[in-house]
Amino acid sequence: MAVQRAAFRLEGPPTAQTRRDRIDRLVLAVLDAADELTTALTEDFGRRPAALSKAGEVLGLVPESQVLREGLEEWMKPVPVDGPVPAFVQQQPLGVVGVVTAWNLPVGLAVRPALDALAAGNRVIIKFTDVHVRTGEIFARAVARYLGEDEVAVVCGDLKTAQEFSHLPLNHILFTGSPQVGRSVAAAAAANLVPVTLELGGKNPAVVARDADLDLAARRIAGSRMSNGGQVCLCPDYVFVPRQHVDGFTDRLRTALAGLFPTYTDHPAAVSLVDDRNFDRVLDLIQDAEKHGARRITAVAEEPSREDRLIPPALLLDVPEEAEISREEIFGPVLVIHPYDDPAEPVAYIADRPAPLAAYWYGEDGDDFRHFLRHTTSGGVTRNDGLLHASLSNAPFGGIGGSGHGAYGGRTGFDTFTHRRTVAAQTGPHGVTEGLVGTPALAPETTAGLDQAIAAAAMEIRTRLGL
Repeated sequence: MAVQRAAFRLEGPPTAQTRRDRIDRLVLAVLDAADELTTALTEDFGRRPAALSKAGEVLGLVPESQVLREGLEEWMKPVPVDGPVPAFVQQQPLGVVGVVTAWNLPVGLAVRPALDALAAGNRVIIKFTDVHVRTGEIFARAVARYLGEDEVAVVCGDLKTAQEFSHLPLNHILFTGSPQVGRSVAAAAAANLVPVTLELGGKNPAVVARDADLDLAARRIAGSRMSNGGQVCLCPDYVFVPRQHVDGFTDRLRTALAGLFPTYTDHPAAVSLVDDRNFDRVLDLIQDAEKHGARRITAVAEEPSREDRLIPPALLLDVPEEAEISREEIFGPVLVIHPYDDPAEPVAYIADRPAPLAAYWYGEDGDDFRHFLRHTTSGGVTRNDGLLHASLSNAPFGGIGGSGHGAYGGRTGFDTFTHRRTVAAQTGPHGVTEGLVGTPALAPETTAGLDQAIAAAAMEIRTRLGL
């Protein structure tokens, strides 16, 4: 960190061309190492399609970097402040930004916020997840080939390293991961008054409206749930379905899942659960739900494979609130189905729980959907698709409440890693403080004038309020 801080102070705010150059070099580092990274990710997961890694974690960086390259020069400009004196807001880089990545999409979740931080003119230190040791080593070498340690540095290491990283006096930390670890990171950073952006998970709901296309909803919910083997923070955890359509929709979901995976434990597109602990955790959630009376419906008649850490996709119905899966984020190939009689029921259910990272609505843009938008809170919303809102390169991506706080992506990411400093100049004969300090400020005539101004302001507000 000392190397980066010294380099930042020596250089000052970098030019737009320098920022673009660093953005390009970071993206090129990943593109050139695509084959190595993909192979390592497959080995680290146990089983993961190469196409998933290349599309989701490598090629997806290109349009996002392009948005930053095209916009940053305009975003860097001082913003004039309307008022009685000349003033403007300066867009200042923060300094050194720390990025703590997650294991489910480790390369993409490291590089995307790092690109935003570089666009804002910062230096970046990436703490790569310790779950994927091979991938971390390759990623660190790839970045070092194109960027100096004083520009972007990659740190690999175990839990102790991650804990020490959180205690560094950085200028900002962006953490992606679980709420439990996010709390620890935020607490450690608070000791140094370091601001933190938290991108956490959550129990993401999907609502199938009364006017929904059931076939379309089933196909897209199935695909969303099974993304990366269900190991994406945006996957839907549960779906609300009109009671009269529950049986038919369940059959459609099962058909859709079987279409994606006619077999599972030997299917080349199946993604392993990342480790034994998560394999056991997901199995425990299913078994606990069944002990509480839930019905399990499997799309593929296969048993879980501990050797490959694969659990065939399952649907759970009649899940009571007492079941642990009603509270715990699933992060695996399981989907809970709830019936509803009135559209107000899923809205109330969602609103009464911690805000999720994503919410999905299948149906028309009508009164029910508008009610849903007004009365629920989530990091983002997609209608008639899965993960769509998070794929927009120039839109904010982030959570709220239990799913995190702060956001990045495009202009929002630039702003997250920028300090907006107000600069003002006095050009008049009298300064602001001259009327506030000393004997004139205490004179009776001054107090009387203030009283008149207070009364006039209060009267104006009363008039507006009709009081």
